[in-house]
Amino acid sequence: MPPHHANDFALLTSTLDAVCEGEFARARDTTLALAALCRDAGDADEHPDRDEVARRVAALPTDELTWVLRYSTARFHLLNKAEQLSIARINRERERGASPESPRAESILDAVRTLKERGVTREDALDLLARIEVMPTFTAHPTETRRRAIMHKQRELAASVQTLRRTDPTPPERASIESELRRVIALLLVTDDVRASRLGVLDEVRNGLFYLTDAVWEALPRLAADIEDAVGAIYGGGPIPPITPLRYRTWIGGDRDGNPKVTADVTRQTLALMRESIVAKLADELLSLRHELSVSTRRAPIPAPFIETVERAGGAGIDDESFVQHARFEPLRVRAMQIRARLLGHNGCTAAELACDLDEMDAVLREIGLSEVASRGRLAALRLRVRAFGLHLATLDIRQHSRVHEGAVAELLRLAGVERDFAGLDEDARIRTLSAELLNPRPLLALGAALTDETREALDVLRVVRETVAREPLAVQSYIVSMTDSVSDLLEVLVLMKETGLLRPGDDGPESDLDVVPLFETIDDLQRAPALLARMFTTPAYRAQLDARARVHAEHFQEIMLGYSDSNKDGGFLMANAALHKSQREIADTCNEHAVAFRLFHGRGGTVGRGGGRANRAILSAPPESCNGRIRFTEQGEVISFRYAMPEIARRHLEQIVHAVLLSTQRTPESGGAKPRDAERLLGDVAQRAMHAYRQLIDDPGFWPWFAAATPVRHIGALPIASRPVSRGGSLGFGSIRAIPWGFSWIQTRYLAPGWFGLGSGAEAAGPDELREAYENWPAMRAIIDNAQQEMARARLPIAARYAARAEGGDAFHARIAHEYANARDAVLAITGQARLLDNVPVIQDAIAARNPWTDVLNLVQIELLARADRATTDDERATLTPAILASLNALAAAMQSTG
Repeated sequence: MPPHHANDFALLTSTLDAVCEGEFARARDTTLALAALCRDAGDADEHPDRDEVARRVAALPTDELTWVLRYSTARFHLLNKAEQLSIARINRERERGASPESPRAESILDAVRTLKERGVTREDALDLLARIEVMPTFTAHPTETRRRAIMHKQRELAASVQTLRRTDPTPPERASIESELRRVIALLLVTDDVRASRLGVLDEVRNGLFYLTDAVWEALPRLAADIEDAVGAIYGGGPIPPITPLRYRTWIGGDRDGNPKVTADVTRQTLALMRESIVAKLADELLSLRHELSVSTRRAPIPAPFIETVERAGGAGIDDESFVQHARFEPLRVRAMQIRARLLGHNGCTAAELACDLDEMDAVLREIGLSEVASRGRLAALRLRVRAFGLHLATLDIRQHSRVHEGAVAELLRLAGVERDFAGLDEDARIRTLSAELLNPRPLLALGAALTDETREALDVLRVVRETVAREPLAVQSYIVSMTDSVSDLLEVLVLMKETGLLRPGDDGPESDLDVVPLFETIDDLQRAPALLARMFTTPAYRAQLDARARVHAEHFQEIMLGYSDSNKDGGFLMANAALHKSQREIADTCNEHAVAFRLFHGRGGTVGRGGGRANRAILSAPPESCNGRIRFTEQGEVISFRYAMPEIARRHLEQIVHAVLLSTQRTPESGGAKPRDAERLLGDVAQRAMHAYRQLIDDPGFWPWFAAATPVRHIGALPIASRPVSRGGSLGFGSIRAIPWGFSWIQTRYLAPGWFGLGSGAEAAGPDELREAYENWPAMRAIIDNAQQEMARARLPIAARYAARAEGGDAFHARIAHEYANARDAVLAITGQARLLDNVPVIQDAIAARNPWTDVLNLVQIELLARADRATTDDERATLTPAILASLNALAAAMQSTG
């Protein structure tokens, strides 16, 4: 591990061990002894020291095992924070040594330098920077097990360590910081890791608001300054207007697919909370601006028209009525308070009006020679934030499953006497019926008509959206249709929009307030997506929607969402990657053929098995045809809390994304890799063989009973980490389980199969030389193989075997998985030319090795607790074991730094 990382972790753990008393001290000593034995056992499939740990764990009562889990969880929380501090420090050191000639890798400066080297002029570079759109999208998917109370204490610890490392404290100051570390760690030990009750939707909304109004709020102005500095350093020339390609979106409070707790009223409250949060932040910034802009008319020639504007507005609404008189020679200060009063007033103001007022202040500063104050002070940051956040903070998406729309439209058509059995119609008949309704101005629903709860809710949320966009059009812009597999799935949403006033027929064509976004999730849907889009674009009723939205976008525009989690669960790791890559290229070609601008929305999860991995590498390895400067991607759970834990890490994450989008959008033919179509066909062949092996495993009649009995999957649903259920209704089975608990279970057992399974079988479809050439010359293949080897390096088959043995057929299933793993490992080493997995990233290799013994202890404790739960015969026994099992899930999530 890096020296600074090791030093920080040593500081934190020594403090942890020093504050342990009583039960924690005993747990510390027990855990240290068990971890030492696991370290001695190493990577051996079987080892007496590992057996000894299992025996000692089996001999401990449940309450002592719970203390071991508590101590270990705290230790991993400290390790994870030390790693974040190390990342921030390394980036800072690299930035200190960077220059225009040798910029920090994957920085904005690096991207702008590369653009110039490719022959891009300053004017074209500025045009590109102004044109790209990057839209991170927060979701409430249940992949963060830590409580906010825990994360808050981790932030306090990080602040104390940074103060200690960045300053030269006096002995009393050092003693004070060390006391603070002891205080916070002592509190961390006595804070529950597992919530007492399940999160509500509005709790999830507030969690998202925390990151948006903290790390994101701080990072965006810094990123804009990075862009301005990079252009100046590489191209020279005068100042440029503030540029931020980032616009945040969110699903939290709008994603109702499979979550009945996300109601229309919850969506209304979500929108109100976001508006209240951004207004409060802007009001605070305007107060700070009042203190900064102390420009006096007695010292600077402030233009008369601006002074007249301030005098006309007077002191109406300003809290301190005497302020206007006290600051009568400081009109910029008075103007800041006038703007604030208007923002907080009963009628408020629009984001456009607020931006205009701030632009006027910027112009005054520049006119009187204070350009640096205008471009780098609080006013510049505030102007940029208003453009990025508006008065809505983050644009909320609405998402619902296509079957809900089908049911609602069928009910409306039946009640209106239009069609008795809409569900029984074929696709052509459905399109004819829906198209006719979209042209008919009369509503389907009679006043006072009785509706089922599901249909009423589908209409109510659209009414909430209509009320919202009438006030703030950017607050909601997209309606996402899960499991889209036909054109009628989208036309059904348009009919519901018409019914609620969001789509209004007219003589010159309809007016529409929302984009309708298809979501392609399964392998079959991804493969059929280009043909479905072509039919969409040539269906008159849908083309009319594109015409209507062209008035907003200034062009025919379509957003398309691609599902990474369900495609992996459906077809396995390699087939999901192959299908997603091919579909991106073919979707881009289809949109271009029909003169429709597009934006791809990548529904990536946090783990490799759900499309995770390094986001910038994924962008750079995407098909060149799909890289048009417009991109959306989901960020969820532990991904959000890692990437936005500290402003420094948030800034690094965002600059890497912008760097990748800039270079992928302005990609030269040579930079796309050698013969990408041939490599794509090779990947397709390999993926077919891999999918066959994967489906053979999961379609085995004995697989699900074994998986359900061997893994903690049935307990994961009891972990109170989110409002959303773990399955899509009905009993828990492979067909109904969501991708997150599916992946969570594989991670807990240390198989991590969704991130690599099938690679060994798939590699048999091609020669190692072909695969090696593709790996060396095609970015997509390199990203796939490197993601897989990272997951394989994190896997721990000697531990996984103990889970497998818990259920009938376990030895056979483990043998199949272990055989595939061995083949996959051999294939990866042959392709990469490495001696061991992750030889190309020794830092991660070392970090995994350091974590393994401690994580092994947690696995062995969990296996014992699951066995006790299987043997339990009374409710009292189960009541004692359930909290301990949940604590083990939480502890392993901290150890593995991922859930699903």
